Amino acid sequence: MGFFRNRLQFLTLAVQASLLLALTSACIAHAQTAKPPAPAPDVLIFTNGDQLTGTLLHGAGSSIVFKSDMAGEITVPLDKIKELRSHGSFAILRKDTPIKSVASAQQVAVQGTVSVADGSLTVNRPAATPQPVPTAQIALILDQATFAQETSGKSGFLSGWSGALNGGATIVRSTDYGETLTAGIGLVRSAPRVSFLPARNRTSFDLQETYGKLTSPVIPQTTPTPTPAAVTETSILHADAERDEYFSASFFALGQTAFDHNYSQGLNLQQIYGGGIGYTPLKRPNQELDLKATVQYEKQAFQTAASNVNLVGSTISETYHRTLPRKLVFSEFGNFIPAFNQSSDYSANASGTLTLPVYKRLSVGFTATDNFLNNPSAGYNKNSTQFVTAISYTLR
Repeated sequence: MGFFRNRLQFLTLAVQASLLLALTSACIAHAQTAKPPAPAPDVLIFTNGDQLTGTLLHGAGSSIVFKSDMAGEITVPLDKIKELRSHGSFAILRKDTPIKSVASAQQVAVQGTVSVADGSLTVNRPAATPQPVPTAQIALILDQATFAQETSGKSGFLSGWSGALNGGATIVRSTDYGETLTAGIGLVRSAPRVSFLPARNRTSFDLQETYGKLTSPVIPQTTPTPTPAAVTETSILHADAERDEYFSASFFALGQTAFDHNYSQGLNLQQIYGGGIGYTPLKRPNQELDLKATVQYEKQAFQTAASNVNLVGSTISETYHRTLPRKLVFSEFGNFIPAFNQSSDYSANASGTLTLPVYKRLSVGFTATDNFLNNPSAGYNKNSTQFVTAISYTLR
């Protein structure tokens, strides 16, 4: 009996020890995984007494952008703010201290937490006297994480992309039936992403496809002979990629490639590989103009193989982008592509897009495009013109 009693006591102690160990491990795991308390929200008080809680995002000039759960992102002039209490760290750049390099940006930026009282902004710096910044001298207010990343010059290739997706469709269902689909994507990655630092490089990618098919069935009642069935197809594809490397504020070297397919011109595939130089004569917050010239190899493959050519030529192009009132955006580009070894085999294209905002990141775009090919396959037109209305979604 003593053996069994001792055995039972031993088992009881083992169970108690196991439970105690499990409870201790759970407490340690909970302590390790417990989330830190959420930071206190920023508080914005307007001059009329209204109050919002949320987060100060950034600012430019004499206004800031504040995000509230109730009102979303709003832009508020500093002279409409009675008080702003922010807990985040920011870097403030002044208009009277021009930036010529990354090193100078780190030196001249005023960094710390931001507070506003009666329209005046003050930067509360760690272990230093608070520094007021006159409203008229504020160029940019950036969160500390963005400022540190951009001035470090380190960013992965997959980060920093912006652009938009677009798509549209027309569907016909009657005696004739068919559909026309259009879809595309445009991406741009600039380094650095902020405008106050000198540009280092820019990468862009564009892809646009329009496909249409219209089917007319046999109509036996027509006289004197039945109307035969017919299928009409349209397929227009354009894709291009470009890499720019800046060696001054306005001049850059570039490498580019472009691919075109146009069933309406008998063009199976046009390939372009080239490089050259670019110049930006106009660059402002609301508009930008780029001029480019390249030397390239070009290969054209047609539905009629006898028309295939290999060309050495150039692309002379201009690209213009402008932000209009009420957040409308106008974009336009034009290319002229001469061939040096066969002067008659030149081509050109031009496009213009007007984008109207609809809701948040959604917008409607109206695009007119004309592609000109001076040497299409026999029986095909030289011009191919499109008018496209599509829904666009901004990625960033």
